[in-house]
Amino acid sequence: MESDKIRLEIASPYRQVLDVEVDEVIAPGEEGQFGVLPGHTPFLATVSVGQLIYRQGNQLKYVAVSHGYAEVEYHRVIVLLDAAELPHEIDVERAEKARMRAEGRLAEMGHEDRYYFEELAALDRAMNRIAIAKIK
Repeated sequence: MESDKIRLEIASPYRQVLDVEVDEVIAPGEEGQFGVLPGHTPFLATVSVGQLIYRQGNQLKYVAVSHGYAEVEYHRVIVLLDAAELPHEIDVERAEKARMRAEGRLAEMGHEDRYYFEELAALDRAMNRIAIAKIK
C-alpha cells in the first residue's frame, strides 16, 4: 500500500530542524520553486534562501532556509542546509540589526566592490528571516 504522506527531514550542520509527516513540500530552488507530493519522481535539487513551506492537512507551515540541497524520494524529502529556522526560533531584533547593517554597508559600496555580493546575500537572509518570523 502506498503512503499518502511524505516524511520531511530538514537538517543543518548543527542540528536536525524538523522530522515530520506532511502532505506537500514547496521549496525555493536555485531555478525556482519546486513542489513535492507523495509518490513524486526522485530528484536532487539545490535550495536557495527563501521560504520552505510544508502542508499538514489544510495548515501551511514555514521554515526560513538558507542554501543547501534537497533529495526527493517517492515518500521522503531530505533537505540539508547551511541554516534553517522555524518561525518561533527567529530573533527578529537580531535579524533587523543584520538587515540594517547590510543595508548600511551596501549604501557605501558599488557593484564592483569585493564584498558587495556577500552583503547582498546577508540582506537577503535577514529579510527572509524577518518575513518568516511575521507569519503566524
